[in-house]
Amino acid sequence: MGTYAESSFHEDTASRRVPSTRSRLALVAVFSAVVAVCTTIAIPLPPPVFEITLAPAVYLALAALADRWDAFAATALGGFVGELFNVATRGGSPIYPFGMVWARGPEALIVAWAARRGRRTLAGAMVAATVYETFAFLVPDWLFYSYGLFEYGSPTSLYTGLVSALPDLATLADLAFIPVAFAIIAAAGPTFRRLGYMP
Repeated sequence: MGTYAESSFHEDTASRRVPSTRSRLALVAVFSAVVAVCTTIAIPLPPPVFEITLAPAVYLALAALADRWDAFAATALGGFVGELFNVATRGGSPIYPFGMVWARGPEALIVAWAARRGRRTLAGAMVAATVYETFAFLVPDWLFYSYGLFEYGSPTSLYTGLVSALPDLATLADLAFIPVAFAIIAAAGPTFRRLGYMP
């Protein structure tokens, strides 16, 4: 049995406005910039988290509001540019910006899949996306620490590499941004409907 949102979508698909290519490009450009800026704004936290950025609230909401590929492009591009700026100004491995694409781009696709499947499914998808992001950081870091790749020190055992990567589990702190993402969806939903992104 479909939800009201699903039935409304099927009824209105033929008549609703479809975003133009220009609108889609503008949206990707604007939200790439927003995600990039939010990636550079760090809120200090105690170890092992150290800091958290504002970006998850934006890209989780965008994935529910816009076309999945537009959200993916804005999240991946914005994350890459923002983390590239962080590495250039604060230091870090050159692999970090690529890690943002690998970890955060697919999050947009996970959330977009659930965007028209009801609020509970959407919330579950945001949790799943954050869990994916956490392990997308953890598993490569485990290997990088173990084999001493990309400025991650000297080669060591797989066990020691895993222990060194375990602080990545603190990425689960991004779950705190899910209520913020829902607030953004509620506030921005009418604008995205006018643009033709939502039923």
